Amino acid sequence: MKKILVINGPNLDVLGKRETNLYGSETIDDINKALQKVSVEKKVEIEFYQSNHEGDIVDKINETDAEGILINPAAYTHTSVAIHDALRAKTLPIVEVHLSNIYAREEFRHKSLIAPVVSGQISGFGKDSYTLGLDALIGLLKQ
Repeated sequence: MKKILVINGPNLDVLGKRETNLYGSETIDDINKALQKVSVEKKVEIEFYQSNHEGDIVDKINETDAEGILINPAAYTHTSVAIHDALRAKTLPIVEVHLSNIYAREEFRHKSLIAPVVSGQISGFGKDSYTLGLDALIGLLKQ
């Protein structure tokens, strides 16, 4: 059974409580439950990880034995060379996801430091960005 690591970056632990006009009212647990449902249907194993700390995310990427990564780096999308470098060093499929359309937001959010080192990016579909991303990642793992 293929193993996928789902990484959520800073402030995603407070989804459903902050800026619901941008991110919706669903929590990270709601998203994880939706991903777990897909994983059962598609027969893949999922490990969930969330951290507000850049170094912890880098450590998790470096230590994982997963065969694919689904990542929402959140604010680190636009600032983290360290996460970029950790992902670049992996030789496995990686999909970047975002709840909101980062290209329709503030100018500083239009640049993803993560996009150049991942297989693809999905943004702007709320919780569905995650399930679409997981489905795409599973497709990449089957190639």
